[in-house]
Amino acid sequence: MPNPPKTSGLFAKILIANRGEVAVRIIRTCRRLGIATVVVHSEADAASLAVQMADEAVAIGPAPAAQSYLVGDRIIEACRSTGAQAVHPGFGFLSERADFARACSDAGIVFIGPNPAAIEAMGDKIASKRCAQAAGVACVPGHIGQIEDAGHAARIAAGIGYPVMLKASAGGGGKGIRVVQGEAEMAGALAAVQAEARGAFGDDRVFIEKFITEPRHIEVQVLGDKLGHVVHLFERECSIQRRNQKVIEEAPSPLLDAGVRAAMGEQATALARAVGYDSAGTVEFVVSQDKSFYFLEMNTRLQVEHPVTELITGLDLVEQMIRVAAGEPLGFGQEDLSIKGWAVESRIYAEDPYRNFLPSIGRLVRYRPPPDGAQGDLVIRNDAGVREGDEISIHYDPMIAKLAAWGPTREGVIGGMAAALERFHISGPAHNLPFLSAVMDQPRFRSGALSTAYIADEFPQGFHGLEPTPRQIDIFVAAACAMHRLQSRRNGHAATGLRQATPRQDWVIVVAGAMLAVRLADTLEGLALELRDEGRTLRLAALEWRPGQPLLAGVLDGEPFALEVAAAAEGFQLRHRAARARVLVLTPVSAELHRRLPPRRAPDTSRLVLSPMPGLVVAVEAIAGQEVKAGETLCIVEAMKMQNIIRAERDGLLAEVAVKIGDSVSADEILARFA
Repeated sequence: MPNPPKTSGLFAKILIANRGEVAVRIIRTCRRLGIATVVVHSEADAASLAVQMADEAVAIGPAPAAQSYLVGDRIIEACRSTGAQAVHPGFGFLSERADFARACSDAGIVFIGPNPAAIEAMGDKIASKRCAQAAGVACVPGHIGQIEDAGHAARIAAGIGYPVMLKASAGGGGKGIRVVQGEAEMAGALAAVQAEARGAFGDDRVFIEKFITEPRHIEVQVLGDKLGHVVHLFERECSIQRRNQKVIEEAPSPLLDAGVRAAMGEQATALARAVGYDSAGTVEFVVSQDKSFYFLEMNTRLQVEHPVTELITGLDLVEQMIRVAAGEPLGFGQEDLSIKGWAVESRIYAEDPYRNFLPSIGRLVRYRPPPDGAQGDLVIRNDAGVREGDEISIHYDPMIAKLAAWGPTREGVIGGMAAALERFHISGPAHNLPFLSAVMDQPRFRSGALSTAYIADEFPQGFHGLEPTPRQIDIFVAAACAMHRLQSRRNGHAATGLRQATPRQDWVIVVAGAMLAVRLADTLEGLALELRDEGRTLRLAALEWRPGQPLLAGVLDGEPFALEVAAAAEGFQLRHRAARARVLVLTPVSAELHRRLPPRRAPDTSRLVLSPMPGLVVAVEAIAGQEVKAGETLCIVEAMKMQNIIRAERDGLLAEVAVKIGDSVSADEILARFA
């Protein structure tokens, strides 16, 4: 790592115009640099972790971002009232608004980000394409101009050739993007992109470009100062995406070789120099599997996934942004930078992977991340803006935390990430931890054969968890037996005041459709489990669990593991990575009775249209008594900046439409009923 300059001459107080984990992230760097912090907050965030950590806090309006975090005048007034000399916008909200950066400058406040001219040149996706072409940067074929209407878009697409991508000119964060496979989809896709763009950015301009089949999304981190020095901090692979939203990122990319890496870095820095870029920013490329690459856009801000770059370079990007904004030159050149090891980041979202990743809301009843810091050859880092008991709100993006891991090799860091995900426990809102674990365990991901279609390719019918492997079945059996034994001892002691002298040895474990006869025996290390039908013995040691705890950890046959546990009738609900199972612990007599029970039938919901997520009904396009066809829109439910179209799954007569525009609905609430 280059030697960082001294901290003298920096700002005395910085205001953070953001919320959640990025606000907390900025506060931590400011604390280390001895800089006081002010955080602004909406009514919904008044009791947030960022507010608690900052030296000062200023309320700026109601929960909707358009009435608080997007109101630049209130933020500038908060700077004046608190004496903050500079504003760090984080990412999202006002971070890429040139008018806000200019308003800060006019008010004598330093904007910790690029100059307004660079934001204008790169922040508008249409203008950035033209600028990139002028700078000699390779661009994706497309129409570099505003789309007028669906007919105009269809004519352009016919000339380029399908598939094409519609993108909001002011877009970012995966919002306002649709891939269109043919002319029949164009009108609906254009309307949806424009609606999302208006809602998220207040700007419904859209452009069109060729969609590269099997592309990879690889971006280059750049950093410039106010003296014209620009360097790149290598690349990040961001191809694991869902609805154009990044889910898993890593640095460096497993695709690139040294020559392609250098070429991408040279183009990224050339573009940054062409616009006088003077802060941290990211140049995004779409890369084909043959390593040819094309400019997509430049994000003129700190990126969500910046921790992986920090982990492989040893630099603090927030610190560098502050130093550059204060007028300091970069303390290093390109020749001083190198890649050390490998890093992977998993974005942990409040969303239900079992329901097509629909956003979830609710209170974090339990929030227990794995421990941060060095763990052998690995480093674990968790960036979060929440605590146990906090609320995941409908008003903002559903990110809970970003879990990052660093290690000397890609193989080792993926294993470290998988183990860290095992020890991350969340209850309350739905979350994507099982899905992230599934990806870490997939041979394709481990091989590095990635594309932006990875999730669609690997989970074409959606995510429904994975069937337990033989190893996971062993873990389920051992964990269930150990927990049942501990609970029985505790219950027996509570009832009699005496410990059971000879606990039952023979049990039948029901798991994954099988009944396993198990004989238990205590050992010096822990517990031995003889699988009598299979003629082998499992040995469980180093058990970490007490009744009521949501996580159990141990070592099974010499290999450590952790899994999520919950009590259930006659046994436990268990999850290890992406595999879930209900495990019954039965006496032989009870097991025989279970064999004779008829299978339970699921309730019939075929006539119901249920809300797949909590949200706000923003459109109702059907009425009771209407004949509808499969695929017709019934209503639209909006949550966390996304509009979700609820369609009829079959032909039929609607007996009831149970909602109206403006209604708030919860997950599984009835929206309509077929006759």
